Parts: sequence; structure tokens; C-alpha cells
Amino acid sequence: MKRILGWGLASAAVVAAGLAIYAYQRVTTLEHARITDDVQVIFGLGGNVGVLRTARGAAVVDTMTFRLQGDRIRQLAEQLTGGEVQVVLNTHYHRDHTHGNPAFPAGTRIVATERTAELLKLFDAPYWQGDAAASVPNETFGDEHEIALGGKTIRAIHLGPGHTDGDMVVLFVEDRVIHMGDLLFNERYPSVDLEAGGSIRAWPDALDKVLALDFDRVIPGHGAVTDRNGILQFQRFLRDVWSQVDAAVKAGKGLDQTLASVHLTEDTGYQTIGIPGVFRLDRDFVVRRAWEEATGAVKKKASVEAMGAHG
Repeated sequence: MKRILGWGLASAAVVAAGLAIYAYQRVTTLEHARITDDVQVIFGLGGNVGVLRTARGAAVVDTMTFRLQGDRIRQLAEQLTGGEVQVVLNTHYHRDHTHGNPAFPAGTRIVATERTAELLKLFDAPYWQGDAAASVPNETFGDEHEIALGGKTIRAIHLGPGHTDGDMVVLFVEDRVIHMGDLLFNERYPSVDLEAGGSIRAWPDALDKVLALDFDRVIPGHGAVTDRNGILQFQRFLRDVWSQVDAAVKAGKGLDQTLASVHLTEDTGYQTIGIPGVFRLDRDFVVRRAWEEATGAVKKKASVEAMGAHG
């Protein structure tokens, strides 16, 4: 019996070690692709990262999920551009786009919308304690912010509610490349953060404002690099979801009835995002979120003070 128990423990240890190695590889593996001579995209476990080369160093958009990834991103960005990272931009507050921030030197310029800075304090405050406190956005704005860096122009623009109500897009003007953050999930089912002011109903309007900008190539928050057609397709998907769910709610249908009655036509080829037992972004998730928005079942947290009011 002791021998069998020993074998069992040894086997469990081997499995655990294998899982740990797999997890480490997933976290530390980064791939990159060139979009223009001066713009690269980095793919990994988390949101896509944009890197701009300038004559004065690099600009980085988003930093993925872990500090270790942030360190790898910083090193890779400097390798790709031949200069140190001068500015980091966070498209929104979610951890898979911000938690690599502490890997950048204290005092690094970190740009975000005022609302994103507020949402970090509201929903993610425990992470930004200790030495990580030096890595919260330190340069915030309301509607639009322009950065001139080493002969390049970077425009950061807040266009209204969509994924959250603090999202910004980042336009590399001369390179005609736009980083959408999670305002664009390219052929992926999106997360919809209603609690942070996100809105499926309003999201297509934000995308109309994006489409009015001057660009050719598009870095989504998740999925492959695309162009205007990728934005238009995602916009059709969101409108398909909202029109069907809104009609179901107006007809008095409950959540289960709505899930059963909605038949989307604009999500062919869409992939599910998730971690087993943790979360799953799929068709039912998006329909459920739309139903919650249409029925008012979820209220957004409007300010940091709301946290105190709700304990």
C-alpha cells in the first residue's frame, strides 16, 4: 500500500511539474509580427501589444497579464526598436492589458484615460499596492491626447462606451496603424464589462467614430491583425446581438427564452476565449450580457465613491 501511495504521489508530482512547465511556457512565450517598418505587434497570453519605433525610443501599447510578461515585452520592444521604452499606453483597465506595467522602470510615462485610471482604483486596487503603485497611469486625459515622440505622432482617443466606458484607441499617425484595445475582438467572442460602463447597444457607435479616423491596419485587443473590414464585421456582429436581444426583451422573454430564441448570423468562424473553470467568452455569454443590459439587471459603478457606498 505504501508503495502504491508513493507511486501515486510521484505521479501527481510529475503531473503538477508538467502543468507548471506548461503554464510557464504559456506565460513567457511571445511572438511578434511586423506591420510597418516602425510598428510591430506582440502576441501572447493576454491582450495584443503594439510597439512603435521612434528616433527617441519605443512606445508600447498594453503590457499583458503578468509582470514577467511585462519584462519580456520591455526587452523585446527594445530589441525590435533599438531604443528604450519611453511611454506605455494602457487601452483600458483589465489585467490582461495592464498587469505587466510594473516591469517598466518607476517613472515611466504611462498614459490612459481618466476613466481607466478610476476603474483601476475601483476594481483592481489590491494589485496596485506596494511597488506596483508606481506603475499606475500617471498621464491621463478626457477625450483626446497627442504625444510627439522622436518624429512620430501618437494620438490616444476616448470614443465613448463599448467594452468599458474608459477604453481608448491609439493611432500611430504616420504609420497609419491603429491599436483598438478591446474595442475590437477580431473573430473572437468579446468580453462586455457592463459593471465598468460597457455597452453592447452603444459599442457600434464608438466603432463608427473609429472608422472616421485615418488608418489602414488595425491591431485588435485579441485576434489577428486586420483592417477596416475587420472592424465592420465586428460591428455587424454587435448590432446583430443587440437587435435580437432587445426585441426578445421587449417581447417579455426571460434569459433562458432569449438564449433559446436568438439565432445570430454574424459570428461565423468566431472563436471562444476562456480558461476551463475560470471564465468562458462564447455566444451565450455575449447574449446574456446583452440581456442584462437591456433589462437593466446590471448597474455600472459610476465612480470610486460608489465602491464605498457598496462596501
